[in-house]
Amino acid sequence: MSVHASWEFDEGEAIAPERYALKELGGGSRYEAYLVWDESMYAICVAKLLRPDQITSERALRDVRGEAEILDALNHPVILRGYGAVPDGEHPHLLIEHLEGPTLRRLIRRGGPLPLEQLLPLALHVAGALQYLRRREIVHLDVKPDNIVMGVPPRLIDLSVARSFERAAQTTGIVGTDAYMAPEQCDPERFARQIGHFTDVWGLGATLHHAIAGEVPFPRSRAARRSEDPLERFPQLAAGPKPLPDWVPADLRELVGAMLASDPGNRPGADEVAARLEPLVAAQPSKMVLSRRGMLGCHPPGLIQNRRDLRAVLRS
Repeated sequence: MSVHASWEFDEGEAIAPERYALKELGGGSRYEAYLVWDESMYAICVAKLLRPDQITSERALRDVRGEAEILDALNHPVILRGYGAVPDGEHPHLLIEHLEGPTLRRLIRRGGPLPLEQLLPLALHVAGALQYLRRREIVHLDVKPDNIVMGVPPRLIDLSVARSFERAAQTTGIVGTDAYMAPEQCDPERFARQIGHFTDVWGLGATLHHAIAGEVPFPRSRAARRSEDPLERFPQLAAGPKPLPDWVPADLRELVGAMLASDPGNRPGADEVAARLEPLVAAQPSKMVLSRRGMLGCHPPGLIQNRRDLRAVLRS
C-alpha cells in the first residue's frame, strides 16, 4: 500500500491568512482534504490541498487553477460550490464548501442496494446536474458513487478532472475511475474525439447500476487493475453489463442499459434520462422519509458560531 506525502497540520495551524486547519478528511495521490475554519467567511469549509510532493509540479498547479475556474463558472444546487483557489504560496489549494452526509459508495457499502424511493430522486437530481454541465460545455469525467454526497439534494463533487468539451475531445490519455469509465475513456485512440457529454451519462449509468444491484456492471478480478491488457483491465470494452435484478422495473432496466451503450451515439442525453426518470419518480410514495442512510451527523449551521463550538461538534 502506497503512502502519500502529507502536510500533517495541527489543529489551528494556518494554511493561508485567516484560514486554519481543523481536521484531516483524507484524499488521494495528488490531493489531501482538510476541514478548515475560514475567518473571512466565518464558516467551515474544506481546503483541497496539493500534497507536499506535488507543489512544484507545473501541471498540478495548472490543474488547481483550472478546477477553480470551472467551479467559479458553475452555479447549480446539485454541484459542489467553490470559493476560489490559492495556487501560489506554501500550501496551494482550492477552497470548497463543506458538505454533511455520507457518499453514495458509503451507503452501498454499509446497507447494500438503495431502495427505489431513494435511488430514483437521486438519479433525477444528478441527471439534471449533468444536463446543466452539458449546456455549459463541461464534462465531469468522474461520475461515480464516491463523488455523490447524499443530502437534500444530493451533490456531485470533485471536478478535478473536469474539462471543456473541446479539451475533452482532445484527450488521448486515460482519465477517470476504471469501473465507471465509458469505453471512450478506456480507449481514447479507438474512440477518437468521442469523449464528451455522453461519457458522463455512461458514468451515471454505471453508478445507478451499482446502486441498484450492489455491484459494478462490469466486474473484474482485483489483479486486472494492473493488467497491461486493456480488455482485462476494462471489461466494458468487450462485454455487456451484468443483468440487473428481476425486481427492477422494466423501464428503469431499459434506461440504465441504454446509458451503458458502448457507442456514445446510442446513449440518451442527460435531458432524456431525466425525462424518462420523471414518471418513475412520480410513481413513488409522495411522502419521503429521511433516514440515517440519507443524512448522517447533520448539525444545523446556526448552532456553530465559532471555532470553539465547531471543535465541540467534531468531538461529538
